[in-house]
Amino acid sequence: MRCALKPSDPAGELPDRTAQSPPAPAGGPFSRLPHLWEEGGAVGSDHDLGRALDRIAEAAVSLTGAHHAAVALRDADGGGPGELITHGVSPGAEPPAGASLEVPIQVEGEVCGTLYVAGKGDGEEFGDGDRHLVRVLAAEAGLALSNARMHAAARQRRRWIEGAASVTTALLAGPETRSRATHALTVVAEQGRELAEAATGAVLLPHPEGGMEVVAISTVLSEDVRTEAFHGWIPPASPVLHQLHAGLAVFSDDFAADPRSVSPLSRHYGPTMLLPLRSNGRVLGALALCRMSGDRRFSHSERTLGTQFAAQAAVALVLVDRHRDRERLAVFEDRDRIARDLHDLVIQRLFATGMLLETARRKALLPEVQEGLGAAIDELDATIQEIRTAIIALQQGPSEAPPGLRTRVLRAAGAALGGRPSVQFVGPVEARVDERTGRDLLAALDQALTSVGAPSPPRVSVVVDTTATLPDGRPGVRLTVRSPDASHPPVTWERPLDGHSGS
Repeated sequence: MRCALKPSDPAGELPDRTAQSPPAPAGGPFSRLPHLWEEGGAVGSDHDLGRALDRIAEAAVSLTGAHHAAVALRDADGGGPGELITHGVSPGAEPPAGASLEVPIQVEGEVCGTLYVAGKGDGEEFGDGDRHLVRVLAAEAGLALSNARMHAAARQRRRWIEGAASVTTALLAGPETRSRATHALTVVAEQGRELAEAATGAVLLPHPEGGMEVVAISTVLSEDVRTEAFHGWIPPASPVLHQLHAGLAVFSDDFAADPRSVSPLSRHYGPTMLLPLRSNGRVLGALALCRMSGDRRFSHSERTLGTQFAAQAAVALVLVDRHRDRERLAVFEDRDRIARDLHDLVIQRLFATGMLLETARRKALLPEVQEGLGAAIDELDATIQEIRTAIIALQQGPSEAPPGLRTRVLRAAGAALGGRPSVQFVGPVEARVDERTGRDLLAALDQALTSVGAPSPPRVSVVVDTTATLPDGRPGVRLTVRSPDASHPPVTWERPLDGHSGS
């Protein structure tokens, strides 16, 4: 709100629409209008709120002849005292005795503070002109406060938007040298903490026993608190958890004293936001942003922006998962191609070479030549079997999935012998051998490899045959571990299948 008169208007004169009003007395409020207009223009062009309010307090003293003026603001949420700017006496001093005026400072109809003047000279009362001037100055203060809030809100909104964008960029371009999933969660915790100007940011994901556990944290507190956080979780019965699962944010001005808080970590914190990480109607986890006890509480705009950031972070996490799935799919497709090439090209050529050697062995006249060709054929057969084992390993599922029996047999054989033994599978191993039989087979394999593996012979062979017929005529699985050393007889283990459908 600004005065309707311009500085060029003669002092003490009114526009035509007020010509019937009596002229103002000399030195009255109308003579102060040019000064009021000048101060209003200066305040409106000043983007520094503290400086603008200081000019208003100074103008209130000079225009009304008061000894003291003060601008008292409420905090951003209107819940308590905020900034106090005084002019005429030092802050905290007793105001001079005498008359006083108090005019509310409003922004869009909301009372956000008070403009106060007191102590007119010689005990004189403030007149209507003084009251009008103070009201104009209060309106100027409201305008300055509104502009400052809009600028601050715009800057704050821009920070959160840029922060959310940087999270997405950082997640999709995360380093390959560490777990992308761990990196993604840490980035969300770090960026959320910085944007919220909090002491701690933490990401919580569902716990296997229900509830949620801390899986990533960024904090300015001690390493002991960080370590303690990774042992903290929200139990399934917590009312906070029910609210998060419903997709609703949880806000607290004092988390340490909040009866909803059941975590021992809450003793460190005051104002706290627990924000659901939600995408496509599914709650993936939660983002906790915590300030220290005694710190300012989160404003309404910070709560709104924090909730929006959490939603954007959840979308970014989903994108990371999909990006990782695409990368894994590309790896599996490449492994399938390698497996096909090994089977269709390498094995076929080795097999053809073996046939040529077998023909040459039959036609050879010298016994030593026949013996040498036979050894070469045996080596080719063993090499073909090893390539088939490698093909099976290439065709295994994701590393996160429980490994099948084939993979466990290969790992056990390699670990026991410290090399790469010849392992052969006969029949549909995964389909016919159930979990219990598979565990017994692995135990027998470990025992057999231990008996033939010291010192490690160069060509230990392992055969797992699920098409075997046991001596009693029942179908079964047979494990055979054979060493080329004649001093180590083959080790055989058998188990009936009895119609087991497999693991």
